[in-house]
Amino acid sequence: MPRYPNHLLSEGPVNPFPGIKVLERRLGKQIPHRLGSNEGLDMPHRALREHFGDALAEHVYCYGDAEALGVRKRLSAQQGIPLDTLLVDAGADSLIALALRTTCEPGEAVVSTAGTYPTLGYFAKGQGCRLVEPSYYEAPSVLAPDLEALAAAAHQENARLVYLANPDNPSGHLHSDSAILKLRDALPDTCWLLLDEAYGDFRDDANSEFAAKAIPGVIRLRTFSKAHGLAGLRIGYAIADPDVLAMMMKVRIHYAVSSLTLAAAEVVLDHPDEVNQHVADVKARREQLAAHFRALGADVLPSATNFIGIRLPSADLAAEVHQQLLDKGVLVARLAHPELANVIRITAVQAALEPGRLSVLENTVRA
Repeated sequence: MPRYPNHLLSEGPVNPFPGIKVLERRLGKQIPHRLGSNEGLDMPHRALREHFGDALAEHVYCYGDAEALGVRKRLSAQQGIPLDTLLVDAGADSLIALALRTTCEPGEAVVSTAGTYPTLGYFAKGQGCRLVEPSYYEAPSVLAPDLEALAAAAHQENARLVYLANPDNPSGHLHSDSAILKLRDALPDTCWLLLDEAYGDFRDDANSEFAAKAIPGVIRLRTFSKAHGLAGLRIGYAIADPDVLAMMMKVRIHYAVSSLTLAAAEVVLDHPDEVNQHVADVKARREQLAAHFRALGADVLPSATNFIGIRLPSADLAAEVHQQLLDKGVLVARLAHPELANVIRITAVQAALEPGRLSVLENTVRA
């Protein structure tokens, strides 16, 4: 089993402010008279009420439920994920930072594919870890994290954690469930696997039995930013064994998720048909967009996400296309890492399908 930093062992830090929602559940009754916290302030919020309505104003008084029980119950019921294997935090980025705080100490090695989601490296370096970056595996119509290279680097560097986005960001590649389990088995016993599944809702098998499992030695991350459209509110969740989540709670910013965010997430989760329709629409647009550019001769990478990647012949050409699109007021993603700087990423929104919107890129791949 992977190990934790020494300073988190034994009793370790304890959350000093579990919050009124948690206290009410422990007592089994509501606390209407809040005379000892910010949650009982007399601020009238007339301006907020006038601008946003009374419902929002009521949420700003209270800290968010540190245990996010309402969101966790809905996720558990809808996806079959055991309640005690769920932890909610302020988006996938916050969960990445939390996972690193829970598992790594300064000087230890963290392994991730060179050019994958860069926030992992940002947080790892900020924590004083050594970032080791094996290259992507590249072949015709393939740009994929190299699982064998990740495992080999983990052994060579005595890594504390390996990060893998699956489906991958930014390539869109999807590794099978069996490949993930094989990677976990190939890692050192003391090494964690941080599995970022932010785009997992766009997999064809998103609701599989495997998707609901906590895997020993693995911390799985998901988000409400993509399929649920709540990127601005910052909320996501982790799936892991209960003892792992208990350790994460020791170093979690306990009020990172606001009461407003939790309430909004509960409303969205209470209307799964809307989410499901959105996901279906995105997948249809993704395939339409991919087929359109393939017909023009573009090297379109297979994608199990809400975007497609187009691999151009050179980084210089990709930079030129990116700038010309910007000049026309069109923002697409050009990957920043030198090894992937020839890839243009396009999100499968309706505007991407409007005739002429991407004419600069169309003319480039057609030439």
